[in-house]
Amino acid sequence: MEDKIEKLTAELLAKNPQMSVGRARVWVELLWSDFESTAAKAGYAYRGADYTENLVRQLITSYGDKLHTFAGRNPKYSHLLDASDDMIQ
Repeated sequence: MEDKIEKLTAELLAKNPQMSVGRARVWVELLWSDFESTAAKAGYAYRGADYTENLVRQLITSYGDKLHTFAGRNPKYSHLLDASDDMIQ
């Protein structure tokens, strides 16, 4: 799974060069775990890492260039993604 996370992080960085490597990885890990925990809470059977990787890739493709603006507007993530010290200006 580590390889998948690293690959997705690189894809996010390519889509959003305003992010630092660390911030991009946090986003990928949050998207990954949020999807898996939400699916589990909803009672869906685990579909595997490949399925989650594809879903996170779709999110990166669709929203990757805007993710850095999302954290400040969503209190659920703002404390985890305070990027004041690591965003490229």
